[in-house]
Amino acid sequence: MSVVTLSASYGAGGSQVGPRLAERLDVAFLDRVIPTAVAERLAVPLDDALAHDDAVRSVLERLLMRFAPAAQAFSGAATPPELVDERSFLRATEEVIREHAAAGSGVILGRGAAIVLRETPGALHVRLDGPVERRLGRAMELEGVDRATAERHMRETDRAREAYVQQFYGADARDAALYHLVIDSTALALDACVELIALAAAARSDRVG
Repeated sequence: MSVVTLSASYGAGGSQVGPRLAERLDVAFLDRVIPTAVAERLAVPLDDALAHDDAVRSVLERLLMRFAPAAQAFSGAATPPELVDERSFLRATEEVIREHAAAGSGVILGRGAAIVLRETPGALHVRLDGPVERRLGRAMELEGVDRATAERHMRETDRAREAYVQQFYGADARDAALYHLVIDSTALALDACVELIALAAAARSDRVG
């Protein structure tokens, strides 16, 4: 059983490595399921939970999610979104992360999970990063966007993710001390990154076990 947290800068391949790693380890990939569970727990629309989630990639994604069927499930009997503050979203997010980790397995992307689960025995905390130019190149390739768009996405995404960790945990998401393994994922094929992390996760579990 393996619990792996992934922190990734824009263009470092977190959204590609995460699901591939989960498949490789035969565990759940916890990304979109987290805001969905938070929305259900707080009885708010999914798009409201997404607005407080560090994994929202862009305004466009948020707008698209507004029209997802699950986002329309909000009824008049639920809690008005304006009565739910940021700390409530944070606590609910942490609860969902800890509950999944307590089950003994899962790959968790973002949301300061390395900090939330820092005392969890056997959990492996990984950071994916790389030089700006190489991350931009990979993002342009994966997203099919031009350089100006990729640069804008990088500014917005990295700023949002770093601000989330700084605001709620007083930490720098780029700090290597938060992780057991830091990989320049732009210097390796993403599948190679998956294999490296899988090997480290097995070694981590064996060490604790």
